[in-house]
Amino acid sequence: MDPDRTDAQSAGRRLLRRGARGVRRTVARRPRAFVYLAIVGPGVITAAAGNDAGGIATFASVGADYGYQFLWLLIPLTISLGIVQEMCARMGAVTGKGLSDLIREKFGVRWTAVVMLALLVANGGVTISEFVGIAAATEVVGIPRFASVPIAAIAIWWLVVKGTYQRVERVFLAMSLVFLAYVMAAFMAHPPWLTVAKEIVHPHFEFNPVFLFSLVAVVGTTISPYMQVFIQSSVVEKGVRPENYRFTKIDVWVGTVLAILIVFFIVVSTAATLNAHGEHIETADQAARALRPLAGPYAEILFAVGLFGASMLAAGVLPLATAYSISEAFGFEKGVSSSFREAPIFVGVFTFLVVLGAVIAMTPGLSLINILLVTQVVNGVLLPVILIAILKLINDRELMGRQVNGPIYNAAAGLTTVVVSALSILVVLSSLFPNLFRR
Repeated sequence: MDPDRTDAQSAGRRLLRRGARGVRRTVARRPRAFVYLAIVGPGVITAAAGNDAGGIATFASVGADYGYQFLWLLIPLTISLGIVQEMCARMGAVTGKGLSDLIREKFGVRWTAVVMLALLVANGGVTISEFVGIAAATEVVGIPRFASVPIAAIAIWWLVVKGTYQRVERVFLAMSLVFLAYVMAAFMAHPPWLTVAKEIVHPHFEFNPVFLFSLVAVVGTTISPYMQVFIQSSVVEKGVRPENYRFTKIDVWVGTVLAILIVFFIVVSTAATLNAHGEHIETADQAARALRPLAGPYAEILFAVGLFGASMLAAGVLPLATAYSISEAFGFEKGVSSSFREAPIFVGVFTFLVVLGAVIAMTPGLSLINILLVTQVVNGVLLPVILIAILKLINDRELMGRQVNGPIYNAAAGLTTVVVSALSILVVLSSLFPNLFRR
């Protein structure tokens, strides 16, 4: 065996053991509030990362195009997102292994290779969209993408590769605060709250390609495949164990609720400002108009700051999640605290995706909104494959012991898988045979 690889694996195991001991010492010595603060991170970060450039574009678009008609979808999405995230976090705490690692062990290398290839393509596309979001955000305030994108790419790479996991977490959490502007903007736009309340409990569905495309984009950007990989790997690297998992479970559900609340306010603010005046979103400047009730003439600047923060958040998380996936799937060393010598594949995949996203984002003439919406649909189409694997793993008693799903969790997760699969099939069919869906 290669002595360098043995040393790298030993170093990785020592890092995880130190993390686990640190969490256990915190649990033993501190009150519950301090324990939660010590463990907080994976759930909040992962859920917040779903509200990235693609998420903002998708939610703003449906708010502008459909008004409040998509609000009903947020209730089932909250339940589905929380359950899926919690299952992956629980698997990480119980097994001490990432999702890709478990998929390889249980389903074999060939099936894993297919899943990893699909995940690499999908995540590569979304990573590109995040750098497109960075470019669009800076161009709103007059900074050309040829200057902003390379600087952002270098900053993200340095933060993850040269920093530590704890520092990465803190920066990601701080960036998520930019989404609060939509809360204030929604209230200041004075939407018809009675109509909002009615639409939350009144399901609306249209059987046409455009509506189905938007619906799958919303699902795909809310429950993205990379989020499941990232949260499980984060729980493992943080050293969470079954005895203190209850705090991570709280973290998951808090992150889910907060993320969906932000989605709610994005839709409400864009519906009250853009849809009310018959405006459609095609550019970042148009999307910024939803913040005018709050910022007035400074709406573009505020939107640019929010879009930049959201894009930076996900531009770090997405390549990181992909690097975790591929490294776990094929047994390579991994971890944000590892050097290139210790984890060449992990660091190499992360670096490749950052460079790819930055280079393509600097291409002139790219349409921000179209790229972001299409990548979210790709996520939605890929999602059922990941959900089926998660369900099989979480119900494996040999793997999970007494921590397998209960009947309620299985019913909810199973229904989510069936519905998303059906929607994905409808989107594919509507693209191939559009005449079948015309009234």
